[in-house]
Amino acid sequence: MATHADVRRNAKAQAVLLVAVAALVSFGLAGLAQITRERIARNAQAWMQQHLEVLIPAALHDNDLLADTITVIAPDSLGTAQPVTVYRAWRAGIPTAVAIRSIAPDGYRGPIELLVAIRYDGTLLGVQVLRHDETPGLGDAFEKREPHWLERFRGLSLSNPPQQRWSVKRDGGDFDAFTGATITPRAIVTALRRTLEYYQRHRQRLFRDPPADAVAGAAADFERTVAPAAWHSSASGHR
Repeated sequence: MATHADVRRNAKAQAVLLVAVAALVSFGLAGLAQITRERIARNAQAWMQQHLEVLIPAALHDNDLLADTITVIAPDSLGTAQPVTVYRAWRAGIPTAVAIRSIAPDGYRGPIELLVAIRYDGTLLGVQVLRHDETPGLGDAFEKREPHWLERFRGLSLSNPPQQRWSVKRDGGDFDAFTGATITPRAIVTALRRTLEYYQRHRQRLFRDPPADAVAGAAADFERTVAPAAWHSSASGHR
């Protein structure tokens, strides 16, 4: 027959076991959550990398676009009061392009997130829709039903067409709307114009700080080419 002390020991052992099991379960869940977060982050980076590679050709940059970003806040120009990510492209330390995650806040069903790629000279490299809540019919207009609608903006700028013509034809501008829809294309065209205007005003600021590896590369190039030539010229002058 179990004594009172035996019962207490058994109860204590069971409590310790329960605590150990709970700790193991908590540890396992925390580890699983961390793995899940890391996987989601990797997938998000891969997803964004694919969009960037489509919009900014490899020939235009030798830096890591995902790593070279800045954040800006410009609600009137970029459609949101939240920080906006700008991806910067450089080639041999020279700025070549940006990709801006701009928002068209007044889509038919809500905000439309865009990735707008712009050459250094202000010419549009292209635009892609990252997220939207449009109805299937309207969403298909720039995804399936009219997949080339967004491509018409490639190569355009605030001078081509003139800035005042950056609106849909129904509003007196140069751009066709979707078949049977005006609100969504109007929102996208307006967002593109505002993004181009923002870039035009802030281009120097966006490229103010070159990436560290570009600075190091430029210094190495100077030491390898310019500096020896200058030393040789100086030495020749003293002979």
